[in-house]
Amino acid sequence: MLDTKPQQNTATSPVRRKSRVPLAIGIFSVIALSTATYGFYQWQDARTQARNNWENVQSQSLNGHSKGIWFVATSPDGNTFATASDDNTVMLWNAQTGQPLRTLKGHTAPVLSVAYSPDGQTLASSGKDKVVKLWNLQSGQLIRTIQADQKNVRAITFSPDGQELVSSGWNGVIKVWNPQNGQLLHTLKGHVEGVFASAVSPDSKIIASAGKDKTVRLWDMQSGKLLNTITAHAAPVRAIAFSPDGKTLATGSGDKTIKFWDVATGKPIRTLEGHTNFVNSVAFNPQGKTLASGSEDKTIDLWNVETGELIRTFKGHTGVVNSVAFSPNGEYIVSGSDKGDKTARIWRQE
Repeated sequence: MLDTKPQQNTATSPVRRKSRVPLAIGIFSVIALSTATYGFYQWQDARTQARNNWENVQSQSLNGHSKGIWFVATSPDGNTFATASDDNTVMLWNAQTGQPLRTLKGHTAPVLSVAYSPDGQTLASSGKDKVVKLWNLQSGQLIRTIQADQKNVRAITFSPDGQELVSSGWNGVIKVWNPQNGQLLHTLKGHVEGVFASAVSPDSKIIASAGKDKTVRLWDMQSGKLLNTITAHAAPVRAIAFSPDGKTLATGSGDKTIKFWDVATGKPIRTLEGHTNFVNSVAFNPQGKTLASGSEDKTIDLWNVETGELIRTFKGHTGVVNSVAFSPNGEYIVSGSDKGDKTARIWRQE
Protein backbone atom coordinates (compact mmCIF):
# COMPACT_ATOMS: atom_id res chain seq x y z
CA MET A 1 0.00 0.00 0.00
CA LEU A 2 1.36 3.20 -1.09
CA ASP A 3 2.13 5.83 1.48
CA THR A 4 0.20 8.90 0.33
CA LYS A 5 1.40 11.24 3.10
CA PRO A 6 3.24 14.18 1.67
CA GLN A 7 6.98 13.89 2.03
CA GLN A 8 8.60 16.58 4.08
CA ASN A 9 11.34 18.34 2.25
CA THR A 10 14.31 18.13 4.49
CA ALA A 11 16.63 19.92 2.11
CA THR A 12 18.00 23.11 3.52
CA SER A 13 16.49 26.16 1.81
CA PRO A 14 19.05 28.75 0.70
CA VAL A 15 19.25 31.75 2.99
CA ARG A 16 18.27 34.93 1.11
CA ARG A 17 20.70 37.73 1.85
CA LYS A 18 19.22 41.17 2.34
CA SER A 19 20.43 43.44 -0.40
CA ARG A 20 22.20 46.61 0.79
CA VAL A 21 21.71 48.41 -2.51
CA PRO A 22 18.16 49.63 -1.85
CA LEU A 23 19.26 50.84 1.58
CA ALA A 24 22.18 52.73 0.08
CA ILE A 25 19.95 54.20 -2.57
CA GLY A 26 17.51 55.17 0.10
CA ILE A 27 20.16 56.89 2.19
CA PHE A 28 21.52 58.80 -0.79
CA SER A 29 17.99 59.72 -1.82
CA VAL A 30 17.30 61.11 1.63
CA ILE A 31 20.58 63.05 1.60
CA ALA A 32 19.87 64.41 -1.88
CA LEU A 33 16.34 65.35 -0.90
CA SER A 34 17.57 66.99 2.30
CA THR A 35 20.26 68.90 0.42
CA ALA A 36 17.80 70.03 -2.22
CA THR A 37 15.30 71.02 0.46
CA TYR A 38 17.99 72.91 2.39
CA GLY A 39 19.09 74.65 -0.82
CA PHE A 40 15.48 75.51 -1.63
CA TYR A 41 14.94 77.05 1.78
CA GLN A 42 18.23 78.93 1.54
CA TRP A 43 17.02 80.32 -1.79
CA GLN A 44 13.67 81.18 -0.27
CA ASP A 45 15.40 82.82 2.70
CA ALA A 46 17.55 84.91 0.33
CA ARG A 47 14.43 86.01 -1.53
CA THR A 48 12.57 86.80 1.66
CA GLN A 49 15.50 88.64 3.24
CA ALA A 50 16.08 90.75 0.12
CA ARG A 51 12.40 91.65 -0.02
CA ASN A 52 12.11 92.35 3.69
CA ASN A 53 15.18 94.60 3.73
CA TRP A 54 13.45 96.98 1.34
CA GLU A 55 9.83 96.31 2.29
CA ASN A 56 9.45 99.71 3.94
CA VAL A 57 11.35 102.58 2.36
CA GLN A 58 11.45 106.26 3.16
CA SER A 59 12.28 108.60 0.27
CA GLN A 60 13.71 112.10 0.67
CA SER A 61 13.89 114.53 -2.26
CA LEU A 62 16.79 117.02 -2.26
CA ASN A 63 16.84 120.28 -4.17
CA GLY A 64 19.98 122.31 -4.78
CA HIS A 65 21.09 122.12 -8.38
CA SER A 66 19.62 124.47 -10.95
CA LYS A 67 19.93 121.87 -13.71
CA GLY A 68 19.89 118.10 -14.05
CA ILE A 69 22.13 115.66 -12.15
CA TRP A 70 24.39 113.36 -14.15
CA PHE A 71 26.05 111.34 -11.44
CA VAL A 72 25.97 110.50 -7.71
CA ALA A 73 28.64 108.93 -5.48
CA THR A 74 28.68 108.01 -1.78
CA SER A 75 31.67 108.57 0.50
CA PRO A 76 33.62 105.58 1.93
CA ASP A 77 32.29 106.30 5.43
CA GLY A 78 28.74 106.80 4.19
CA ASN A 79 28.35 110.18 5.88
CA THR A 80 28.25 112.25 2.71
CA PHE A 81 27.51 111.93 -0.97
CA ALA A 82 28.33 114.03 -4.02
CA THR A 83 26.31 115.03 -7.07
CA ALA A 84 27.59 116.17 -10.49
CA SER A 85 25.35 118.51 -12.43
CA ASP A 86 24.61 120.17 -15.74
CA ASP A 87 24.90 123.49 -13.85
CA ASN A 88 28.73 123.10 -13.91
CA THR A 89 28.95 122.38 -10.18
CA VAL A 90 29.50 119.54 -7.72
CA MET A 91 27.50 119.51 -4.51
CA LEU A 92 28.33 117.71 -1.28
CA TRP A 93 25.47 116.55 0.95
CA ASN A 94 24.99 115.27 4.48
CA ALA A 95 23.68 111.73 3.96
CA GLN A 96 21.87 111.63 7.31
CA THR A 97 19.99 114.92 7.10
CA GLY A 98 19.96 115.54 3.35
CA GLN A 99 21.30 119.04 3.90
CA PRO A 100 23.81 120.55 1.41
CA LEU A 101 27.31 120.95 2.84
CA ARG A 102 29.31 122.63 0.11
CA THR A 103 29.25 123.52 -3.58
CA LEU A 104 32.45 123.03 -5.58
CA LYS A 105 32.83 125.47 -8.45
CA GLY A 106 35.53 125.38 -11.08
CA HIS A 107 34.28 123.49 -14.09
CA THR A 108 33.33 125.62 -17.11
CA ALA A 109 30.87 123.10 -18.54
CA PRO A 110 28.48 120.41 -17.23
CA VAL A 111 30.01 118.00 -14.72
CA LEU A 112 29.36 114.42 -15.79
CA SER A 113 30.96 112.28 -13.08
CA VAL A 114 32.35 112.30 -9.53
CA ALA A 115 34.32 109.78 -7.47
CA TYR A 116 35.61 109.63 -3.90
CA SER A 117 39.14 108.43 -3.22
CA PRO A 118 39.21 105.24 -1.09
CA ASP A 119 40.46 107.19 1.94
CA GLY A 120 37.64 109.73 1.58
CA GLN A 121 40.03 112.69 1.53
CA THR A 122 39.79 113.59 -2.16
CA LEU A 123 36.99 113.98 -4.67
CA ALA A 124 37.55 113.70 -8.42
CA SER A 125 35.20 115.31 -10.93
CA SER A 126 35.10 115.33 -14.72
CA GLY A 127 32.97 116.91 -17.39
CA LYS A 128 32.33 118.37 -20.80
CA ASP A 129 35.17 120.89 -20.34
CA LYS A 130 37.60 117.98 -21.04
CA VAL A 131 39.28 118.17 -17.64
CA VAL A 132 39.53 116.16 -14.44
CA LYS A 133 39.61 118.10 -11.18
CA LEU A 134 40.79 116.87 -7.78
CA TRP A 135 39.36 118.51 -4.65
CA ASN A 136 40.43 118.47 -1.02
CA LEU A 137 37.30 117.45 0.88
CA GLN A 138 38.47 118.92 4.18
CA SER A 139 38.83 122.43 2.81
CA GLY A 140 36.85 122.28 -0.42
CA GLN A 141 39.91 123.66 -2.23
CA LEU A 142 40.99 122.58 -5.70
CA ILE A 143 44.15 120.44 -5.57
CA ARG A 144 44.86 120.19 -9.29
CA THR A 145 43.32 120.19 -12.74
CA ILE A 146 44.29 117.49 -15.24
CA GLN A 147 43.90 118.30 -18.93
CA ALA A 148 42.42 115.01 -20.10
CA ASP A 149 41.80 115.99 -23.74
CA GLN A 150 39.13 113.33 -24.13
CA LYS A 151 36.27 115.41 -25.57
CA ASN A 152 33.60 114.90 -22.88
CA VAL A 153 35.13 113.09 -19.90
CA ARG A 154 32.08 110.93 -19.35
CA ALA A 155 33.28 108.91 -16.35
CA ILE A 156 35.90 109.05 -13.61
CA THR A 157 36.78 106.39 -11.04
CA PHE A 158 39.53 105.64 -8.51
CA SER A 159 41.08 102.21 -8.22
CA PRO A 160 40.20 100.65 -4.84
CA ASP A 161 43.83 100.86 -3.73
CA GLY A 162 43.88 104.58 -4.54
CA GLN A 163 46.94 104.31 -6.79
CA GLU A 164 45.20 105.07 -10.11
CA LEU A 165 42.49 107.32 -11.46
CA VAL A 166 40.66 106.22 -14.62
CA SER A 167 38.96 108.70 -16.95
CA SER A 168 36.74 107.64 -19.85
CA GLY A 169 36.12 109.89 -22.82
CA TRP A 170 33.47 110.39 -25.43
CA ASN A 171 36.23 110.00 -28.04
CA GLY A 172 36.49 106.30 -27.11
CA VAL A 173 39.78 106.72 -25.25
CA ILE A 174 40.40 105.67 -21.64
CA LYS A 175 43.26 107.19 -19.66
CA VAL A 176 44.90 106.05 -16.45
CA TRP A 177 46.44 108.71 -14.20
CA ASN A 178 48.50 108.89 -11.05
CA PRO A 179 46.19 110.90 -8.74
CA GLN A 180 49.11 112.01 -6.58
CA ASN A 181 50.84 114.03 -9.29
CA GLY A 182 48.51 113.98 -12.30
CA GLN A 183 50.94 111.97 -14.41
CA LEU A 184 49.50 110.00 -17.33
CA LEU A 185 50.24 106.28 -16.90
CA HIS A 186 48.37 104.62 -19.78
CA THR A 187 46.22 105.49 -22.77
CA LEU A 188 43.80 102.71 -23.69
CA LYS A 189 42.43 102.61 -27.22
CA GLY A 190 40.02 100.03 -28.57
CA HIS A 191 36.47 101.34 -28.43
CA VAL A 192 35.37 102.69 -31.80
CA GLU A 193 32.83 105.06 -30.23
CA GLY A 194 32.42 106.92 -26.94
CA VAL A 195 32.82 105.29 -23.53
CA PHE A 196 29.81 105.73 -21.26
CA ALA A 197 31.25 104.27 -18.06
CA SER A 198 34.15 102.41 -16.51
CA ALA A 199 34.81 100.39 -13.36
CA VAL A 200 37.85 98.96 -11.59
CA SER A 201 37.91 95.50 -10.05
CA PRO A 202 38.12 95.22 -6.24
CA ASP A 203 41.74 94.02 -6.46
CA SER A 204 42.61 97.05 -8.66
CA LYS A 205 43.96 94.79 -11.43
CA ILE A 206 41.28 95.09 -14.14
CA ILE A 207 39.52 98.04 -15.79
CA ALA A 208 36.13 97.36 -17.37
CA SER A 209 34.73 99.87 -19.87
CA ALA A 210 31.25 100.21 -21.33
CA GLY A 211 30.98 101.53 -24.86
CA LYS A 212 28.57 103.12 -27.25
CA ASP A 213 29.91 100.50 -29.68
CA LYS A 214 27.84 97.90 -27.73
CA THR A 215 30.94 96.24 -26.28
CA VAL A 216 32.50 95.73 -22.87
CA ARG A 217 36.28 95.72 -22.80
CA LEU A 218 38.54 94.44 -20.04
CA TRP A 219 42.00 95.93 -19.60
CA ASP A 220 45.03 95.08 -17.49
CA MET A 221 45.63 97.96 -15.10
CA GLN A 222 49.41 97.58 -14.86
CA SER A 223 50.26 97.05 -18.53
CA GLY A 224 47.29 98.75 -20.18
CA LYS A 225 46.81 95.71 -22.44
CA LEU A 226 43.38 94.69 -23.70
CA LEU A 227 42.38 91.39 -22.05
CA ASN A 228 38.97 90.70 -23.56
CA THR A 229 36.27 92.23 -25.74
CA ILE A 230 32.68 91.20 -25.09
CA THR A 231 29.93 91.94 -27.57
CA ALA A 232 27.55 92.63 -24.75
CA HIS A 233 24.25 94.15 -25.85
CA ALA A 234 22.08 94.98 -28.86
CA ALA A 235 22.46 98.69 -28.08
CA PRO A 236 25.10 100.93 -26.42
CA VAL A 237 26.36 99.78 -23.02
CA ARG A 238 25.58 102.69 -20.73
CA ALA A 239 26.50 101.34 -17.27
CA ILE A 240 28.93 98.89 -15.71
CA ALA A 241 29.86 97.66 -12.22
CA PHE A 242 31.97 94.93 -10.61
CA SER A 243 30.48 92.75 -7.90
CA PRO A 244 32.22 93.10 -4.51
CA ASP A 245 34.03 89.77 -4.98
CA GLY A 246 35.22 90.82 -8.45
CA LYS A 247 33.87 87.68 -10.15
CA THR A 248 30.86 89.23 -11.87
CA LEU A 249 30.21 92.27 -14.03
CA ALA A 250 26.81 93.91 -14.33
CA THR A 251 26.01 95.98 -17.41
CA GLY A 252 23.05 98.18 -18.33
CA SER A 253 22.13 99.08 -21.88
CA GLY A 254 20.05 101.09 -24.25
CA ASP A 255 18.36 97.79 -25.15
CA LYS A 256 16.55 98.13 -21.77
CA THR A 257 18.22 95.06 -20.25
CA ILE A 258 20.76 94.32 -17.53
CA LYS A 259 23.22 91.48 -17.93
CA PHE A 260 25.58 89.64 -15.59
CA TRP A 261 28.92 88.41 -16.95
CA ASP A 262 31.57 86.03 -15.67
CA VAL A 263 34.73 88.15 -15.48
CA ALA A 264 37.11 85.19 -15.90
CA THR A 265 35.48 83.80 -19.06
CA GLY A 266 33.53 86.75 -20.45
CA LYS A 267 30.47 84.49 -20.70
CA PRO A 268 26.93 85.73 -19.93
CA ILE A 269 25.35 84.54 -16.70
CA ARG A 270 21.88 86.06 -16.68
CA THR A 271 19.75 88.73 -18.36
CA LEU A 272 17.32 90.90 -16.36
CA GLU A 273 14.33 92.43 -18.08
CA GLY A 274 11.95 94.89 -16.48
CA HIS A 275 12.82 98.46 -17.43
CA THR A 276 10.87 100.04 -20.27
CA ASN A 277 13.63 102.42 -21.38
CA PHE A 278 17.43 102.80 -21.37
CA VAL A 279 19.30 101.52 -18.31
CA ASN A 280 21.68 104.32 -17.31
CA SER A 281 23.22 103.07 -14.08
CA VAL A 282 23.84 99.86 -12.12
CA ALA A 283 25.23 99.38 -8.61
CA PHE A 284 25.79 96.35 -6.37
CA ASN A 285 25.09 96.56 -2.66
CA PRO A 286 28.17 95.93 -0.44
CA GLN A 287 27.22 92.30 0.11
CA GLY A 288 26.81 91.67 -3.62
CA LYS A 289 23.33 90.21 -3.11
CA THR A 290 21.29 93.09 -4.52
CA LEU A 291 21.65 95.20 -7.64
CA ALA A 292 20.08 98.64 -8.13
CA SER A 293 19.43 99.99 -11.62
CA GLY A 294 18.39 103.47 -12.74
CA SER A 295 16.57 104.03 -15.99
CA GLU A 296 15.20 106.56 -18.43
CA ASP A 297 11.78 105.16 -17.51
CA LYS A 298 12.17 107.32 -14.35
CA THR A 299 12.36 104.33 -12.00
CA ILE A 300 14.90 102.49 -9.86
CA ASP A 301 14.66 98.70 -9.78
CA LEU A 302 16.12 96.43 -7.12
CA TRP A 303 17.11 92.91 -8.20
CA ASN A 304 18.08 89.73 -6.40
CA VAL A 305 21.50 88.94 -7.90
CA GLU A 306 21.31 85.21 -7.16
CA THR A 307 17.86 84.58 -8.62
CA GLY A 308 17.44 87.48 -11.04
CA GLU A 309 14.11 88.27 -9.40
CA LEU A 310 12.83 91.85 -9.32
CA ILE A 311 12.56 92.74 -5.63
CA ARG A 312 10.77 96.06 -6.01
CA THR A 313 10.57 99.27 -8.02
CA PHE A 314 11.07 102.77 -6.60
CA LYS A 315 9.07 105.58 -8.15
CA GLY A 316 9.41 109.24 -7.26
CA HIS A 317 11.62 110.95 -9.82
CA THR A 318 9.76 112.92 -12.47
CA GLY A 319 12.69 112.78 -14.87
CA VAL A 320 15.21 110.30 -16.21
CA VAL A 321 17.25 108.53 -13.51
CA ASN A 322 20.87 108.99 -14.57
CA SER A 323 22.71 107.50 -11.61
CA VAL A 324 22.28 105.29 -8.54
CA ALA A 325 24.71 104.42 -5.71
CA PHE A 326 24.50 102.31 -2.54
CA SER A 327 25.83 103.52 0.78
CA PRO A 328 28.83 101.54 2.10
CA ASN A 329 26.61 99.75 4.64
CA GLY A 330 23.88 99.11 2.08
CA GLU A 331 21.16 100.80 4.14
CA TYR A 332 20.39 103.62 1.74
CA ILE A 333 20.51 104.36 -1.98
CA VAL A 334 21.16 107.73 -3.58
CA SER A 335 19.82 108.59 -7.03
CA GLY A 336 20.11 111.58 -9.35
CA SER A 337 17.78 112.76 -12.10
CA ASP A 338 18.08 114.90 -15.21
CA LYS A 339 16.71 118.32 -16.18
CA GLY A 340 13.13 117.11 -16.00
CA ASP A 341 13.56 116.69 -12.26
CA LYS A 342 16.90 118.19 -11.10
CA THR A 343 16.77 116.41 -7.73
CA ALA A 344 18.75 113.86 -5.81
CA ARG A 345 16.85 111.34 -3.71
CA ILE A 346 17.77 109.24 -0.72
CA TRP A 347 15.94 105.93 -0.37
CA ARG A 348 16.29 104.54 3.17
CA GLN A 349 15.36 101.25 4.74
CA GLU A 350 12.93 101.92 7.58
